[in-house]
Amino acid sequence: MKKKTIDIICPLYNAEEYIINLHNSFLRQKNVTLENIRYILTESTDNTENLLIKNNIKYKKIAKKDFSHSLVREKEAFLSKADVLVFVTQDVIIKRDDWLYNLVSPLNEEVVASYSRQLPKYNNIEKYTREKNYPNKSSVVSKKDIEKLGLRTFFFSDASSAILKDVFVKLKGYDNKNLSISEDMYFAYKVIMAGYKIKYCADSEVIHSHKFTLKQIYDRYKLTGKFFKENSYLNRYGTTDSGKDLAFYIFKRIWQEKRFFLLFRYPFDMLARLLGMKVGMK
Repeated sequence: MKKKTIDIICPLYNAEEYIINLHNSFLRQKNVTLENIRYILTESTDNTENLLIKNNIKYKKIAKKDFSHSLVREKEAFLSKADVLVFVTQDVIIKRDDWLYNLVSPLNEEVVASYSRQLPKYNNIEKYTREKNYPNKSSVVSKKDIEKLGLRTFFFSDASSAILKDVFVKLKGYDNKNLSISEDMYFAYKVIMAGYKIKYCADSEVIHSHKFTLKQIYDRYKLTGKFFKENSYLNRYGTTDSGKDLAFYIFKRIWQEKRFFLLFRYPFDMLARLLGMKVGMK
């Protein structure tokens, strides 16, 4: 059977600390047919562009005013002639040479999208969000899981994800909307409601986490709240319940591991998320 051709789509901005290792990790992937790596560089203030030129890495450059999390990805996706679109963010770390194969191989006429397991880089509170959202067991979700999983049915991350190109086009991508966050959930909802399935691939691993300040967490959740306000149909699936479940899980894991020093951070971290969501949804 013919291997699926793959295009990786990766937006870049001030990516000098990531780009060389990231690019090399793409080239190391085995048992896949990688057609193109589509880098889109938003004009930066660091050395990213010089590194791309020096290492003969192809890229497109756009102005800051033209960047959009959804529209930049959508434009490149529509230009692709590959069978599979793989969306990746610049700050993932890929150690394994089977990451891409394990991400793409499950795709078929029913399972049309997949996403990778994200392992924590830092031993902070976000470690537990990664545990909760990216367990060590793979799973497949479909429309029939909505009653049981609620909003979780549409969980998806384009930090490392794959989508069949023809389905992306058929579903009209992100509908030409300028989404500042959660474009991955926006599309996942369309996939599920169209009757397709999404696979979480625990054996396709990337390292990806952050050290956000409380202000950065607030700002991020404010954008998330705005997204749910603009896409209010998602609220019927339990937006608040999903947040409560995560908060309870984090507290439980901190206690289990006796990392009590994190309890000094915990209430402020959760409050920043809650306030950000509430302000964004107003």
